Amino acid sequence: MAKRIVVKVGSGVLSGGGEGLHSATMRRLASEIAAARAQGAEVVLVSSGAILAGRERLKLEARPSVQLKQAAAAVGQSRLMRAWEAAFARSKITVAQVLLSGDDLRDRGRYLNARNTMLTLLRLGVVPIVNENDTVAVEEIKFGDNDGLSALVAGLVDASVLVLLTDQDGLYTDDPRSNKDARLIPEVRSAAVGVRFGVAGPAGTGGMASKARAAAQAAEGGVLAVVANGTKAGSLADALAGKAGTRFTPEEKPLDKRRQWLAFASKPKGRISVDAGAREALTGKGKSLLASGVKNVSGSFEAGDVIGIAENGAEFARGLTNYGSDDLAKIKGLKTSEIEGALGSKPSDEVVHRDNLAVLKK
Repeated sequence: MAKRIVVKVGSGVLSGGGEGLHSATMRRLASEIAAARAQGAEVVLVSSGAILAGRERLKLEARPSVQLKQAAAAVGQSRLMRAWEAAFARSKITVAQVLLSGDDLRDRGRYLNARNTMLTLLRLGVVPIVNENDTVAVEEIKFGDNDGLSALVAGLVDASVLVLLTDQDGLYTDDPRSNKDARLIPEVRSAAVGVRFGVAGPAGTGGMASKARAAAQAAEGGVLAVVANGTKAGSLADALAGKAGTRFTPEEKPLDKRRQWLAFASKPKGRISVDAGAREALTGKGKSLLASGVKNVSGSFEAGDVIGIAENGAEFARGLTNYGSDDLAKIKGLKTSEIEGALGSKPSDEVVHRDNLAVLKK
């Protein structure tokens, strides 16, 4: 049994095919999580369903506006937590509500605070129940769906396994609902998997494409990810045992925690363009970025901010800059020995040190 597991459950599973939360399904899933804990695993649950519960209570149409979704989340979040508390009460397990927005994980300090809180809850024997803070989420800070959030949480808490429970048996060669010849893919070895599979169902916003992206992201961070059918009894145990679903094999050399945050959770304050030689030095040779390779600077940022690094308009890396945008504009293209003459001082030889750099996989 894995030491630490993140389980993501979407609205399509929690609804049981209906219009609101399905109590029997939630009790079954709570029992399966309790069984995993009894075998020594710590479990974090990433749960959708607040909008679903609020929409049912407010009797809203199937696809309400963004404002109505936020209102539904405010009404439904307490109902969702009460339902989970009741489901876990049978196993005498204490649960905790953890609401996150994109900015909570994009800001390094808040990211570390969230990590410390989650690890403390696990040490206390509590099951954290994580959901996006849909009440305040807007397009600029929204994760987009809880699939992506679950991959970030898996990295946040050092999980060894991420299980994404959906209403399909796993990742298929095509959408099985429209193509009877579609075949289940039992294992994906490359994190660069194509994500053309599936569409969002009526209950949620994820779809199979977002689950494939989340699983690939988790695998890049060294986490075994499994996409499995959460509507079936025993789905969690079967997924953990390798008996069900599509398994995404983790990278042999995963990104470390700092680079995972840079690659997946950070929000760049600006962007710099580099030449082909600089890109090769960063991606092929593991070098730091020097001012000589910088061609253009866009946006306003300070030393210590996260910036995107691009060549020919395509971002391929992110890093923590040692220079603000104004100073960087003055030294772009210069040799390291020329920086002090241009600025009157030289805070660093590197624009971005290799230890503070994450190369993105596309």
